[in-house]
Amino acid sequence: MGGFFAVASKESCVLDLFYGTDYHSHLGTRRGGMAVYGESGFQRAIHNIQNSPFRTKFERDVEELEGNLGIGCISDFEPQPLLVHSHLGSFAITTVGRINNPDELVKDCFESGHTHFLEMSGGTINPTEITAALINQKKTIVEGIRNAQDKIKGSMSIILLTEKGIYAARDKVGRTPIVIGQKDGAFCASFESFAYLNLGYEDYKELGPAEIVYFTPESCETVAPAGKEMKICSFLWAYYGYPTSSYEGVNVEQMRYDCGKLLAKRDDVKPDSVAGVPDSGIAHAIGYSNEAQIPYTRPFIKYTPTWPRSFMPTNQSQRNMIAHMKLIPVKKLIEGKKLLFIDDSIVRGTQLSETTEFLYSSGASEVHIRPACPPIMFGCKYLNFSRSTSELDLIARRVILKREGDRACDPDVLADYADPTSKNYEEMVEEIRKELNFTSLRYHRLDDMIESIGIEPCKLCTYCWNGKE
Repeated sequence: MGGFFAVASKESCVLDLFYGTDYHSHLGTRRGGMAVYGESGFQRAIHNIQNSPFRTKFERDVEELEGNLGIGCISDFEPQPLLVHSHLGSFAITTVGRINNPDELVKDCFESGHTHFLEMSGGTINPTEITAALINQKKTIVEGIRNAQDKIKGSMSIILLTEKGIYAARDKVGRTPIVIGQKDGAFCASFESFAYLNLGYEDYKELGPAEIVYFTPESCETVAPAGKEMKICSFLWAYYGYPTSSYEGVNVEQMRYDCGKLLAKRDDVKPDSVAGVPDSGIAHAIGYSNEAQIPYTRPFIKYTPTWPRSFMPTNQSQRNMIAHMKLIPVKKLIEGKKLLFIDDSIVRGTQLSETTEFLYSSGASEVHIRPACPPIMFGCKYLNFSRSTSELDLIARRVILKREGDRACDPDVLADYADPTSKNYEEMVEEIRKELNFTSLRYHRLDDMIESIGIEPCKLCTYCWNGKE
């Protein structure tokens, strides 16, 4: 996924930028970066944050960077921010999103006179560099951002730092958020709405889809209006978002309580206790527990001194190892108990299956699993939610392939399996339950999840569950 933060201040922006960017560490694991502009011009620092947190890697940079305008990012893949010099002047740029037509865009840039791109390891081109090239095709930065928004297939939210101010542009259909904060003598832009609160900022405005604003220490103005269509990612509430954040006026923690409440209303099992898989399953489980009047317990405790971050390495075997290592069982709460666990989702099923086996070996008599979202049927095309290279990595799709063979990718067949009232859905869920060795399995229904969020369904992206864009 990734996240970003930007500050325009009458005084030094560096500390605000440092802490505001650090508050996005739950959104990525690969790279962190900051770029500032001040009397010495543009300065930048980028570090690998796979083995230590952003704060540790950038503490020394805070002492060296100087400026009153700055942007920072946490990235799951590419290094950024990038420094660019073009006919539009010098600027720094960082992005959150995904480009699905990079070859087409690179060809377009070459035909427009762009001479070259720098290759990253693996032979790929940095999506942020492609975005910058598209911006540079036009006569102004605003026209250039609109050009990038129009040509990129996928999603792309942009923060662009110039010598005089900062542009913030939300993705064309608002798949990810951008919120503006304000305090005396400063404005900021943030992916997460909570990231600036402890820095003294107050909510100023949330950008609409495709909206572009330009802000300085003194003012924030809309330079390109918002569009009408919105498709914000539903997983922001179910999984990605931090509990204290709100998107489109809906708080993440409250949505998860409501999600657990609706899960409980449709359930009929009577476990001894309800638990959430740390961390993103906890609020869902509290909501379930409150509604069902079944005690909430913590049979697993996350070892936060060395495993504080919610995201995992991209290597699957390492992910599985870390998932096992960071959760410590409380046998007193497991032995002889009927347990109901809520996780944010089931993607491949590997980690949850291993967790379940560990619970059985620790003495649990029953393990009931309640994912807080429907079966994932399609890989995300917009925000890199799943790192899977094939949709057949998804356990739901593997079961469908086993059952349907050559018909497994037929849209009508998949639509029937996504329907929670169909026989195929019921039998698919039972196959998953058997394969992962759960006592029972019941997914959150899509209509209930949409109700949990509480905004108009047409404004939500639900592609990974029903394939509808």
